[in-house]
Amino acid sequence: MASGTGGGEASTWQPQEDGLREICGLLEQQMAPTSDDKSMIWQRLQHYSQFPDFNNYLAFILARAEGKSVEVRQAAGLLLKNNLRTALKTMPPSNQQYIKSELLPCMGVADRQIRSTAGTIISTFVQIGGVGGWPELLHALVKCLDSNDANHMEGAMDALSKLFQSTHTTLRKLSLGSVNQYIMLMPTVLYLSMDKYLQGLFVLANDPSPEVRKLVCAAFVQLIEVRSAVLEPHLRNVIEYMLLVNKDTDEEVALEACEFWSAYCEAELPPENLREFLPRLIPILLSNMAYADDDESLLEAEEDGSLPDRDQDLKPRFHSSRFHGSEDVEDEDDDIVNVWNLRKCSAAALDFLSNVFGDEILPTLMPIVQAKLSATGDEAWKDREAAVLALGAIGEGCINGLYPHLSEIVAFLIPLLDDKFPLIRSISCWTLSRFSKYIVQGISHKEGHDQFDKILMGLLRRILDDNKRVQEAACSAFATLEEEAAEELGPRLDIILQHLICAFGKYQRRNLRIVYDAIGTLADAVGGELNQPKYLEILMPPLIAKWQQLSNSDKDLFPLLECFTSIAQALGTGFSQFAQPVFQRCINIIQTQQLAKIDPVSAGAQYDKEFIVCSLDLLSGLAEGLGPGIESLVSQSSLRDLLLQCCMDDAYDVRQSAFALLGDLARVCPVHLHSRLPEFLDVAAKQLNTPKLKETVSVANNACWAIGELAIKVHKEMSPVVLTVVSCLVPILQRPEGLNKSLIENSAITLGRLAWVCPELVSPHMEHFMQPWCIALSMIRDDIEKEDAFRGLCAMVRANPSGALNSLVFMCKAIASWHEIRSEDLHNEVCQILHGYKQMLKNGAWEQCMSALEQPVKDRLLKYQVHGLVSENRTLFGTKSCSPQAWIAYGAVLCLLNFLPHSSLLQNIEAIYLKFKFTFWLPGPSGERC
Repeated sequence: MASGTGGGEASTWQPQEDGLREICGLLEQQMAPTSDDKSMIWQRLQHYSQFPDFNNYLAFILARAEGKSVEVRQAAGLLLKNNLRTALKTMPPSNQQYIKSELLPCMGVADRQIRSTAGTIISTFVQIGGVGGWPELLHALVKCLDSNDANHMEGAMDALSKLFQSTHTTLRKLSLGSVNQYIMLMPTVLYLSMDKYLQGLFVLANDPSPEVRKLVCAAFVQLIEVRSAVLEPHLRNVIEYMLLVNKDTDEEVALEACEFWSAYCEAELPPENLREFLPRLIPILLSNMAYADDDESLLEAEEDGSLPDRDQDLKPRFHSSRFHGSEDVEDEDDDIVNVWNLRKCSAAALDFLSNVFGDEILPTLMPIVQAKLSATGDEAWKDREAAVLALGAIGEGCINGLYPHLSEIVAFLIPLLDDKFPLIRSISCWTLSRFSKYIVQGISHKEGHDQFDKILMGLLRRILDDNKRVQEAACSAFATLEEEAAEELGPRLDIILQHLICAFGKYQRRNLRIVYDAIGTLADAVGGELNQPKYLEILMPPLIAKWQQLSNSDKDLFPLLECFTSIAQALGTGFSQFAQPVFQRCINIIQTQQLAKIDPVSAGAQYDKEFIVCSLDLLSGLAEGLGPGIESLVSQSSLRDLLLQCCMDDAYDVRQSAFALLGDLARVCPVHLHSRLPEFLDVAAKQLNTPKLKETVSVANNACWAIGELAIKVHKEMSPVVLTVVSCLVPILQRPEGLNKSLIENSAITLGRLAWVCPELVSPHMEHFMQPWCIALSMIRDDIEKEDAFRGLCAMVRANPSGALNSLVFMCKAIASWHEIRSEDLHNEVCQILHGYKQMLKNGAWEQCMSALEQPVKDRLLKYQVHGLVSENRTLFGTKSCSPQAWIAYGAVLCLLNFLPHSSLLQNIEAIYLKFKFTFWLPGPSGERC
């Protein structure tokens, strides 16, 4: 048998018609149920197998013989698979290449049987020839998975699932890894092939290769995160498997398995599925929380605190740009372990379990912890350390069960601050910090007060430890305690500052950053208490010396800038004596960096946006601390023009800090922004109208807040941009999904402020946004900014009462969201608004509106003496007895009713109202109350 080109290159090989017809005929005869001579047919096929290109014919029939039945094509494929087992190693490379080139397109054909047969042949090909014999295969299969074509995706999944069972470790690893990367995306084909995929995972669960077992664990972890329902029928088996491999001799496999418990808890799956396994799981976690003998932290822990840090010891640091509003993210605990490992992961899992199961885990956990803490001798120090870590890990989730014993637990931990092993000292710092909130709550009684002082002094001693690791843990723990203790630190400021400044002189570069943070946190905690000469004499000279020592291009300046920001805010006007050089240096740094962005040579520095961000934030701190006192510094500087440039910077974190500073300056010295006000407003509005709003939400948040601050300062000068800004704010309120809480709150407040200063411009459009706006207002806590927003609400309603009629229920709910309107005139305005609508709505319309409100809302509206809930036996004044002043006011109004025209009447009633501050019913034309 010969091909059209004598078996030449794969790209040009073509079958001869006669040969093709003859082979297809033999395959058809072999499958015919009436065929009596199948052995002879089989012999003829085996005879053809001796020809070099016979297997090419079989590949062609499988892939291209569309005129033939699926059964014939599938038979050709299965015969090809069997032939490869004996012929592949001696097959000419050109023939191998041709067969490969025909198999890959079969992944996307419409017929599932052809796709499946091709996948079987591919698996056989790779099992015999290895991955190296077909290096482009996995890339081609992944490309099929990436396509939007269901046939290609399903064909690739089928082939990969067969590769799972390969005898080649590398192939099993690569094929499983290729599929795993699609779990988070969960394409339809993977979901539809889930049973086959899970079957492959169970086959590989006990694979001899640790790398494959690790990938199996990773698959189960990802599945529990994104599609837990598919595991539910197999959950018991999966949990049993994870318990087993959580003790795997390969730490990376055990680490991947350990991730499962945190993922399970975060997925908020039914706790009862895991509950019965806790007595077996918790001891495993505790065992894995002990330091491994080869843990790099053991070497680091022996490092002498007097040795200078190397550049590679300095972790990258990231400054968080200034943010105005309520953050949605929670602060993470300081990482007490530098590298994510089995120990850290086990502690995190225990933390999650404690938050899900609470005190239920204590009967299993505490006997093990107590046994480990009781272990004596130097060789048992790792067990003692792990027990202390466990107490810290459950400090939040099991606090109800621990609280009655907290005094004894803390009393046990305090001596460990002075343990001979540095890692026990450091973990004791962290664990004590986890109980900071409850330790501070106990200060009110003598025992708790004394214990607080012991902890405070213990942490301060450890801040001056000679071990770098302990220094770091103590500073971080102390910062946590500072946040909770706040003003309680006031009487102890002297001793605290002395220790921190002593550490300031002792620490190397890396830990020096943590001291800056502790000082900044202290300033935030005690506020103005720090503004005393005796404290400033301790604190400021070494900080200023360091400030002068560092160049404008030294990155060690970053944490110092942050520290000064907190100090400036805490000291307020007390920072004035230090303000001028600090202010000017920030200006210089921003100028230098803006030049470095264009011409580093002329600037004499490499561009680093972090210098600009930190400088902008420090200037914000100065504005907040000095208040109007910063005006003289701003007036003599180029800050306004530099700030406008920063507001237009291409780096979002620069813009975020720039708009924060714009809002802070608007509060204290808006006059210096006037000359470029239209440009500031224009660039701020653009931040709210961008297709990338979700990616730059913090920039939009600060820009929105700054616009609101400018509005209440410049009033009618906002007119040219009011409607532009409103048109940007309304979509945010109408479609808040995926946006953070703070942007929605600031949008509602800024919209209200714009309505307050320009009601005649905003009120004609109010019916388009009243409902989502009122919903957003309902979510805002009582404060001065909410008052501003409601002043805008009242101003709009006065200008266009009918604009809010369709949203009156939502407006009432927004009003009811107040615990108390502290401003008396705003309270009265709200009363007037509600009374006005009650008068406007006749024939039961008001009562119908009120009936749509929940009872708690109605109850909260009682304070405004409206909505028909006032008892019928009350007098027209709303009470049975009235003061003489009230009767005088009432008599005056009745006189006005009789003698004045309507337009004058309203003005005079308002004057009487402002004089006597009474809200009362007047008889209407038909005797009704109005």
